[in-house]
Amino acid sequence: MGGLIFLGVFIFLVFIIVAYFVGVYNRLVSLKNQVPQAFANIDVLLKQRHDEIPKLVETVKGYAKHERETLENVIKARNMYTNANTIDEKLEANNMITAALRQLFALSERYPELKANENFLNLQRRITDIENALADRREMYNFSATAFNTAIEQIPEVFIARMLNYKPFPLFEANEEDRQDVKISFN
Repeated sequence: MGGLIFLGVFIFLVFIIVAYFVGVYNRLVSLKNQVPQAFANIDVLLKQRHDEIPKLVETVKGYAKHERETLENVIKARNMYTNANTIDEKLEANNMITAALRQLFALSERYPELKANENFLNLQRRITDIENALADRREMYNFSATAFNTAIEQIPEVFIARMLNYKPFPLFEANEEDRQDVKISFN
């Protein structure tokens, strides 16, 4: 009878331990899947911004004939995003596009007729709206990535995360250019 109770307690403890590790595993999988989902939400907006850039460049081209380098930087950044495959590459391309767009929008200060162009103003407004939505979605992505990154570093999740070879996700961060004011010169 004592052996039967011992066996019952042992089976119960094994069941509890297995259930606990299944719960930890499921939590990690859930957190891991939230990060690409959050990035996919960003990717939708990045695609919309990507589609607006050629229209903006064409509008600016007519007014700012001497601003070839700025326009080329916008196109180069757009192409870099098109060729990006990983989240890291897309993050880098996104930072380049943001910096290039800031420079492009700053051109309107040099060219009053561009600043008054209805097409330019509509495109600028559209891209600004997309940028604002991107800021919200970047925050959600960073929240999801931080939750996952924290979980895979905590005990006991760290042991399961190592067995599954889970790596931390990168965060969206402002680069050095984002922290600086756009320089406008009137030569």
